[in-house]
Amino acid sequence: MRVVIAEDNALLREGLVLLLTSAGHEVAGVAATGPEILPLLLEQRPDVAVLDVRLPPGFRDEGLRAALAARAELPDLPVLVLSQYVEETYAAELLGGGARGVGYLLKDRVGRVDEFLDALDRVAAGGTALDPEVVTELMARRRDDPLDSLTPRERECLELMAQGHDNATIARSMVVTERAVHKHVGNVFAKLALPPSDSGHRRVLAVLAYLNA
Repeated sequence: MRVVIAEDNALLREGLVLLLTSAGHEVAGVAATGPEILPLLLEQRPDVAVLDVRLPPGFRDEGLRAALAARAELPDLPVLVLSQYVEETYAAELLGGGARGVGYLLKDRVGRVDEFLDALDRVAAGGTALDPEVVTELMARRRDDPLDSLTPRERECLELMAQGHDNATIARSMVVTERAVHKHVGNVFAKLALPPSDSGHRRVLAVLAYLNA
């Protein structure tokens, strides 16, 4: 898998390069500032881009702006955004289009190598990978809506779905059978008035689209 990295912190940037190459991936290019990203992505057309949200020169939202601009030019480009904190507005903007292949992780997640690589694989395959804290923030801002009708177990199931996990993984996490998970998923879609779907990332994106409506 060919990856482009945009990160201004040299230590983290080199750590990502080493981690990805050790995992058998090819780092097709690296950028340290916002203006470098779009030309690099258009030139290399990687399988996935890993971008920091805040980059020079302004340290505001250069990475996110570049991600949105790149997806406008390359609609199928998977993008995994890294952030130091949960920045709800940025997460909502990136996910608001309901596009395939998007992820938003806190930088702490990079240190959990297996989780990070699994998230990168899901995004590159067209799925979604959201940090659990991002999911919590997105859900918390929705008040007085059908989310209130979910049971604690249904809410837990929805959070795991939004992180990009399949039924088997959710069953292991919740310590229940896959049949029980299937029932929870059906209840979630029914209560949120979303069309049922078993097609992986599509159901996750439907949930995310609802959360960001």
